[in-house]
Amino acid sequence: MALASVDSTNAEAARRAAGGTSPLWILAEEQTGGRGRRGRPWSSPRGNFHATLLLHPAGPPDVVALRSFVAALALRDACVALTGLAQAFMLKWPNDVLLNGGKLAGILLEGAGQGSGLSHLAIGIGVNLIAAPDPSTVEPGALRPVSLLAETGIRVSPNRFLAALAPAYAQRESTFCDQGFAPLRQDWLAHAARLGQPITARTGLTAREGIFETIDATGALVLRTPGARLAIPAAEVFF
Repeated sequence: MALASVDSTNAEAARRAAGGTSPLWILAEEQTGGRGRRGRPWSSPRGNFHATLLLHPAGPPDVVALRSFVAALALRDACVALTGLAQAFMLKWPNDVLLNGGKLAGILLEGAGQGSGLSHLAIGIGVNLIAAPDPSTVEPGALRPVSLLAETGIRVSPNRFLAALAPAYAQRESTFCDQGFAPLRQDWLAHAARLGQPITARTGLTAREGIFETIDATGALVLRTPGARLAIPAAEVFF
């Protein structure tokens, strides 16, 4: 479904979740209250891509959450299909897509609980198709924001982007449901930014520096430090 304006596509997905219709893509021309991870505002001007995929997935929350990797791979697939620039797009743990080393897109998963599972899952996706936020507005140390248009000269409309993303996601979702996380993990690692290189993983006030070794079978970041090999389930990563 397409909307001219909405507070956020994830919020709209939550409002429509009780209807039981899924998968459902919700695309908005603009968001007045777009959100990123940890409640940060997400710039949502017209011409950029703001959409949410509403699902009613089965399974425990930790398995459902692996769809952040499903979405990241599908998002990269769509970008490559629309530009032909396979080497330009990389994946940053846990769920960003990079273009020429800058942040092009982000993914936000939100769900509501019901017993030991989730009643619904909203996969929010924002892509800087024609405009990127001013670098001064992002967190110190964060990657520079970039847009597809400025970096490649290719102009893609939100509708055209969704036409590429929706089937890409469906294909990756099918693999996940049929074969589990293992093949997606291998594909994700094949396009992982800074794999085998030093990074900083920050959780709250704790920062850990080490070598980005891999992601494990649960999607956790595996960081090799001088004192230990750590599996970190959630963190902000800085290069």
